[in-house]
Amino acid sequence: MFKEKVASLLNKALEENPSLFLIDFTVGGDNTIRVVLDGDNGINLQDCMNVSRAIEHNLDREEEDFSLEVTSAGAASPLELPRQYKKNIGRKLKVRTVGEELEGNLTNATDDTITLEWKAREPKPVGKGKITVQKKRDIAFSDIHEAKVIIKF
Repeated sequence: MFKEKVASLLNKALEENPSLFLIDFTVGGDNTIRVVLDGDNGINLQDCMNVSRAIEHNLDREEEDFSLEVTSAGAASPLELPRQYKKNIGRKLKVRTVGEELEGNLTNATDDTITLEWKAREPKPVGKGKITVQKKRDIAFSDIHEAKVIIKF
């Protein structure tokens, strides 16, 4: 079947460059192939071209008509996989969970949780006024509805 053949070619291309990983892969009813990639060290145009060629050059347009789009996960795209969180340690994230939205620096990421740290102004325990306190929260991936890197210019 066409989709299995494309998946096999895609997996082979990713094996040749282990720093790249798959975010999304679809084959539409009209043989529109869409591949979204990311990389542990980022991803560039050449990486996308290499994967595109590895797929396209091993398919016969005489047998199957198809279109192929290989793209990188955009900078504004939500993080999907633990591997993406790990490569973004040290960056600021906006994380939405059930009933809560947090912004903080990603200081750790495992296969199950992330750790966010941020500063907050809170009332002093004694007396008037506020003090700045360091906050830290571990969040399970299962509790995250959406997380995005906050891009600063």
